[in-house]
Amino acid sequence: MSPWDPWVTLANLIAVPVALAIDRCWGEPPAWAHPVVAMGRYLGAIGPGLAALPPRLAFVGGALAWALGACVVLALALGADVVVRVCTSAFLAEPLWVALAQGLMLGVVLKPLLAWRMLRDEVAAVERALGQSLPQGRAQLQRLVSRDVQTLCEVEVRESAIESLAENLNDSVVAPLFWFALCGLPGAALYRFANTADAMWGYRGRYEWAGKWAARADDVLSWLPARITAMLLCLAAWRMPAWRDLQQQARLTPSPNGGWPMGSMALLLGVRLCKPGVYALHADGSAPRAEHSALALAWAARAVMWAAALCTLLMALPAWVFGGSL
Repeated sequence: MSPWDPWVTLANLIAVPVALAIDRCWGEPPAWAHPVVAMGRYLGAIGPGLAALPPRLAFVGGALAWALGACVVLALALGADVVVRVCTSAFLAEPLWVALAQGLMLGVVLKPLLAWRMLRDEVAAVERALGQSLPQGRAQLQRLVSRDVQTLCEVEVRESAIESLAENLNDSVVAPLFWFALCGLPGAALYRFANTADAMWGYRGRYEWAGKWAARADDVLSWLPARITAMLLCLAAWRMPAWRDLQQQARLTPSPNGGWPMGSMALLLGVRLCKPGVYALHADGSAPRAEHSALALAWAARAVMWAAALCTLLMALPAWVFGGSL
């Protein structure tokens, strides 16, 4: 069956709104049924042993462990995709009903690879906690970030929450949708594995060498989606900073990708977003206030809808050009 078969495309098109609807209504599945949690357990189990190796062995071991995990993830995702399509085709005769059933089932499987509701709720909870006290705000922020939050002031807590919203908008929503549009369920699953590996291993220090391959793989897979996320935020805000300014802000972060959505958010809000001792995005901007957090969440929600529309376009256009009509 051609990947540009219009019925295959219709099933994939249905899967995206189904996944987003499930996310909105029910959020994350339980940990025992969550594929990203399983990825994290695999990486967490093997990571400490790799980190203890000499640098060269750690690099080779990290690359091989990443490749093994990626192969397993791809095989499981491809298997799930095949099972969905074979089972629905076996029990249903009409192509339209087959596509509808496949779309619903694929949406259920795709959902755990997206995490918009959880991201939105966690960022909003930081602002609510700050309204109670600074220590509560710090404690809530620690659920979002890996950095030490105990010395952060109220403004820095808010900055960190907005930064996390912008960066994870790409990691948890836009990039998985982008790779699903291009490569189906295996593409979305591989991206989430790569991003999870980078989140757990891609740090200097203990995982300097064991996580180097994971960090570079995530850089490659996130390169285009991160820039798309920046543009989607501009579309959501209905204005566009000067391209040179956006490039300049994006270069300030150690990551070749994270600075794009974060820099875009900083410029659009007109606020400073700073990680002490590392970078300061839009350094001349004002200190973010509670209303800036609310506006950032509203724009991010619109960007999710634009991302779904872009995903639809990416899937529908090749099928329309090469696959004929339904």
